[in-house]
Amino acid sequence: MEIYDISQEVFSSCVYPGDPTPEKRTLASMGAGDLYNLTAFSMCAHNGTHLDAPAHFMADGKTVDALPLSSVVGLAYVIEHHGEVRATDALQFLKDAQKSNAEAARRILIKGDATLTEEGAQVFADAKVLLFGNESQTVGPEAAPMAVHKILLGADTVLLEGIRLQNVPAGVYLLVAAPLLLGGAEGAPCRALLVQL
Repeated sequence: MEIYDISQEVFSSCVYPGDPTPEKRTLASMGAGDLYNLTAFSMCAHNGTHLDAPAHFMADGKTVDALPLSSVVGLAYVIEHHGEVRATDALQFLKDAQKSNAEAARRILIKGDATLTEEGAQVFADAKVLLFGNESQTVGPEAAPMAVHKILLGADTVLLEGIRLQNVPAGVYLLVAAPLLLGGAEGAPCRALLVQL
């Protein structure tokens, strides 16, 4: 069994423009004569590898603690793509995923420098995809991501952003991407893993 860690290390992770950078502070250090080591940290819920819950852009959307774990744990399909993901691309991804495994087609992960368009997002929303993930820190164009977010989050599709798939071949995997249980939060960091079956 091979396990791929598709997460970013938090303190060196990519940060969406304008978001605070993760910081850590040493509260106690054995090297300084303390009896133990103790670290405090602060970060944005959307730093590094993280999930967006519907509440991120939907006033009445689910928060992280209300997400069904079945959305973020289950079979997923990894496909490589570079450039814009248009409706025709999204339809082809779903078709390829369905051929491999119908359950995996409910969680789509895009490997590469890909940007989801509104029309592509609508295809995934209409297909009732449970989770969509990409390597960028945001789904959709970085300069204007709101429309794509609203389409997917409005369909209760969970977004997994900032994953790292460079070492992962295309195909079907078991995805484990449970978020930190942050009550009432619109997003949360997670340690995302893919298990080769």
